[in-house]
Amino acid sequence: MSRLVMISGGARGLGAAIARRCLADGHRLSIGVRDPSKVAQAFPDVAADQLTAHRFDADAPETAQAWVDATVAQMGAPDALINNAGILKMVDFTRGEESDLDDLWTVNVKGPFRLIRAALPHLKASGRGRVVNIASTDAKRYRDTSTSLGYVMTKQALLAMTHAVRFAGWEDGLRGTAICPGAIDTDMIDGIPGVTPKAERLQPDDVAAIVSLVLALPNQASVPEIVANTRLESMI
Repeated sequence: MSRLVMISGGARGLGAAIARRCLADGHRLSIGVRDPSKVAQAFPDVAADQLTAHRFDADAPETAQAWVDATVAQMGAPDALINNAGILKMVDFTRGEESDLDDLWTVNVKGPFRLIRAALPHLKASGRGRVVNIASTDAKRYRDTSTSLGYVMTKQALLAMTHAVRFAGWEDGLRGTAICPGAIDTDMIDGIPGVTPKAERLQPDDVAAIVSLVLALPNQASVPEIVANTRLESMI
């Protein structure tokens, strides 16, 4: 069954792969990005009634509600929200600045929180609302000192937020899923020490296929978390 899906950061990388898969599955899309012109460049042949682009910038809190309102006005009420936009900065007890930590919380936590809050009434009214949060294996554990502690903390907060979504609208058919992939072959992790070698990384289309599955499942199949690791670890 087709949905109206909102995707943050859907103009490139993983977000674009998710958008392509959603379009192939017959969904209509509202994509929120800092520069909406990038969406037209990424999807030049998609009809306006199938895809719209709007400004969404986690650094500008008012854009969350504005994006939801514009989506409703142009395309109708959304059935699903995919919080894909995220950043990675290396921050721990010895590296990075507090401003870097603030940036991580703003984009990876506060951005999704504001979007969920703004879209929640529509997702509950849908009767089959979905929130899909792109987390990370870092949402499930702290691996070692090569990782960014700041990033780990924000992704674990996003995981907690996902579980709160289910409680916020269970009786209304609202379901939340945190997708927790290992390293994805995008430019976000290029050049970072300790990451999975390029040949062993997930491809964006692999993660998009997981999103597709989640959106296709009925209310009776609630999947709170999906972990897709690229490493051999004892528990994930």
